This record gives sequence, structure tokens and C-alpha cells, in this order.
Amino acid sequence: MVDVIREIQTTLRTGRVILGYRRTLKAVVNGKAKLVVIAKNAPENVMSDLLTYSKLARIPIYIFSGTSRDLGAICNKPFTVSAMAIIDPGESNVLDLTKGE
Repeated sequence: MVDVIREIQTTLRTGRVILGYRRTLKAVVNGKAKLVVIAKNAPENVMSDLLTYSKLARIPIYIFSGTSRDLGAICNKPFTVSAMAIIDPGESNVLDLTKGE
């Protein structure tokens, strides 16, 4: 089992990550994202848009079991993060999150 929190924090330290719904959606549409992480309590329109476009672009999606406040705290940000795109995983194994599904 991959430790989600540790892998996200490693990616933030060693890789490239985009935070926020609009920027994540743009990365998905442009094909730059390798993985999309969405908070469990993301608004319905955010969830449906990202799921639809990620499916079309064949980009894996991981639904984070915590809230957007939890995801923001993991990213060391003083605000909520409903969605994030992994551009470069760096030294982490974050892309393995979707392998078990």
C-alpha cells in the first residue's frame, strides 16, 4: 500500500505540481498532467469537469479520501486545495496510487 500523504509531499518537494481547479483543468486539457488528485469534498462541477476531461485525455485520477482543507494542509498551504495535477512525480511513487484500482 502506497502512503498517499508521504508520496504527495515527496512530489511537492522533488517534482512539479499544479494546485487549483482551473490550472489543473488547463493542464489536463493540454495533456501535461500525469495524474489528477481531487479532494473527496470537491464541488460537484469541479469533480464532473475533471473526471470528464481526464477520461477523454486518458489521465489517471485519484480521489483523495480527505477534504480539500486536508489536501491544502498536506501541501503546506494556508488555503483549501480541491484539485491538483502532478506534472512530474520527481522521486515519489505517486503515480502508483492508481495502479491498485
